Amino acid sequence: VLFCCGLLPSQYKFRDLTIEELKNVNKTYPNFTFSMSTYTFKDGSQKDLLNFSGTIPVKYGNSYNIPIRLWILDSHPFAPPICFLKPTANMGISVGKHVDAHGRIYLPYLQNWNHPKSTVIGLIKEMIAKFEEEPPLYSLSSSDAARQSELLSYIAKITEGETDVKSESKIGGGKTEGCFNKITVVGAGELGIACVLAVAAKGAADKVVLFDPSEGAAKGGTMDLEIFALPNVEISKDVSDSADSKVVVLTVNSLGNAQTYLDVIQSNVDLFRGIIPAISHYSQNAVLLVASHPVEVMTYASWKLSAFPQSRVIGVGANLDTERFQYILRNLLKAQVLAKDAWIIGEQGEDKVPSWSSCNLVTNQMEVTAAHNSREKVANRAMEVLKGKSQRSWSVGLSVADLTDSILKDKRKVHSVSTLAKGCCNINSEVFLSLPCILGTNGVIEMVKLEEDPLVQEKLQSSAGSIHDLQQQLKL
Repeated sequence: VLFCCGLLPSQYKFRDLTIEELKNVNKTYPNFTFSMSTYTFKDGSQKDLLNFSGTIPVKYGNSYNIPIRLWILDSHPFAPPICFLKPTANMGISVGKHVDAHGRIYLPYLQNWNHPKSTVIGLIKEMIAKFEEEPPLYSLSSSDAARQSELLSYIAKITEGETDVKSESKIGGGKTEGCFNKITVVGAGELGIACVLAVAAKGAADKVVLFDPSEGAAKGGTMDLEIFALPNVEISKDVSDSADSKVVVLTVNSLGNAQTYLDVIQSNVDLFRGIIPAISHYSQNAVLLVASHPVEVMTYASWKLSAFPQSRVIGVGANLDTERFQYILRNLLKAQVLAKDAWIIGEQGEDKVPSWSSCNLVTNQMEVTAAHNSREKVANRAMEVLKGKSQRSWSVGLSVADLTDSILKDKRKVHSVSTLAKGCCNINSEVFLSLPCILGTNGVIEMVKLEEDPLVQEKLQSSAGSIHDLQQQLKL
């Protein structure tokens, strides 16, 4: 293990934590052998990853040594290992709750992985306990053993380590899943289900995966989705099913017993810490779209935990408020010209503020003043109407579908979304605020320039200051 730790490449972002855990594994299971090998992912990409093989003692009647192989991702310990059985030629795989036909191991411990509570030692202990309830392997006859040997050899030739390529991953004329517009929605609460339904209704994606990281069996709306089986919608508790998503929508919120607002946010951050690294590992080119609360802070947390470029991490922000604001101006107040370049920006909630694109400003100072006064009156009336509009799950879901449609179809449409505001309006801290941005396949393409209104800038700076202060108190 010391030899392997010495060769641990720099791609491992948390090298010291990983090495420390490997030492503990080696102490408890000295029979494990460690190596660096090439792992092939579903999209065909390859990466050299640390892995170890060995046997674990499992009792059912007698004591048996079950061979396993664990692959350690380069985002470990914030992402769980990828686990397989490693059957010999005279062993057959017993497909069950925790093992598929290719030997991939699925456990609640993996689904609920959350550093530092989750460890490889704890994972192996649960593996032993589950295998004692349901043996994962059985002895083959000599003829079956010969066929098993051929199967193992065939799998090894196709890919080193990756044995979870499913037959249904090919859709329509041999086109692979990675070529499709695939969206993953994380979280199976009301908001998550609303997003799935809205995206499906919009026809924005070829496939929608609802990833439910919570414990327990399917219930409520999730169960209804399973019962009525919408086309191109898949429900999963395995994070690897999110692989190759072009957009990942995050809707989860912690339901803990936190007492203060800061505790609630910290619980959400802790929840994201157990999800984001794995999600970003399986969909390395995805756009992360955050709908969890508070959206500004959770978008910031997603950016930090994923290590994605800022352009590919955005929050739903004020997109819904902006669409409503423009609708009110255009249809209720008959202010067509004003509606065209009107935006709700800043912080989601009571501190949001209306603004306009700078391209429509006139040069004459008297006309500037008159135009500003006219806009202000109309904006105040529109904001009063807007106050009475709550943000229900289904309405946020429609907004999410609107954003994903713009991203997947590379529409280059302008949306007011939470984006990194540093450098805008003299904001010097790393905070996310809603600003009008042109969205495309790779997320934010360009930020739209706004009019220079001192009052608007002051409100944005105030929001940035309070959000930054809050972020400084969090443990990221």
